[in-house]
Amino acid sequence: MKEIVVVSGKGGTGKTTVLARYAEIANSAVIADCDVDAPNLHMLLNPKMLHREAFVGSKMAVVDPKKCANCGKCEGLCRFDAISTVDDDGRKRVDIDIDSCEGCGICVRVCPEDAIDLRDRIVGEWFVSDTDYGTMIHALLEPGAENSGKLVAMVKHKAKMTAKGSGAELVLVDGPPGIGCPVIAALSGADIVVIVAEPTVSGLSDFRRVADLAGGFKIKCALLVNKADLNCEMTASLLEEAIRREMPCVGTIPYDEGLMAAMAKGADAAMEYQGSPAIVEISKTYDTLLWLL
Repeated sequence: MKEIVVVSGKGGTGKTTVLARYAEIANSAVIADCDVDAPNLHMLLNPKMLHREAFVGSKMAVVDPKKCANCGKCEGLCRFDAISTVDDDGRKRVDIDIDSCEGCGICVRVCPEDAIDLRDRIVGEWFVSDTDYGTMIHALLEPGAENSGKLVAMVKHKAKMTAKGSGAELVLVDGPPGIGCPVIAALSGADIVVIVAEPTVSGLSDFRRVADLAGGFKIKCALLVNKADLNCEMTASLLEEAIRREMPCVGTIPYDEGLMAAMAKGADAAMEYQGSPAIVEISKTYDTLLWLL
């Protein structure tokens, strides 16, 4: 089983479009959308949901008002200022702000009345869906919720287990943008990482940051330049940077107004937009990736 992960230094570079095309070509791969904070691969692959399940990402403290003696010990030791004493119609009671609570458990340990418990906090959902191109594992984190890296790791694990169970030889991962914990989780275990970059000053900087991150984990990487013809000078700079790092470039994709218009019409129009300059070049990069693998 091989795993291809597509990432970028920021959102909007075209990595999801590239991954969707790879899924269409492979036609039997297991697909994982690991951009759990802002997933959009479903907009192109139009999945039919088969299973959904809550994701428990952390713990939160819950106080039992019937047991609580309002002694204040928990409030004084909470380093996250999640606990306060409030006035409830003339009666003082302990209140825990679930948005500030980190689930550390110190309040549970110091409460003399055993009035506080740690309970599971549901911070998102994960899904198993069917697409025209293979099984898709994807997820959605609640806005502002923590542990996106943990959810990404779970999505990847489910995708690998699905591939193993079905005999699929390829897992395609649409990674999150940036260089944070979710990206690290997405890179883990990859056979090759495709870094999609745009030919701009910030695009070059983003490429360097992601390449440094992947390089720290000794993961094989390849550059893919999107909208390469919009700034040939910066495209050359990206290629020079890749050469300096001894990193192969799998291809350069031209800007394609037709593809942009097709995507604006919806998933079906975008996936059926064949023969365009961008689609042809993306297909060539897939062949190069297989050769590198």
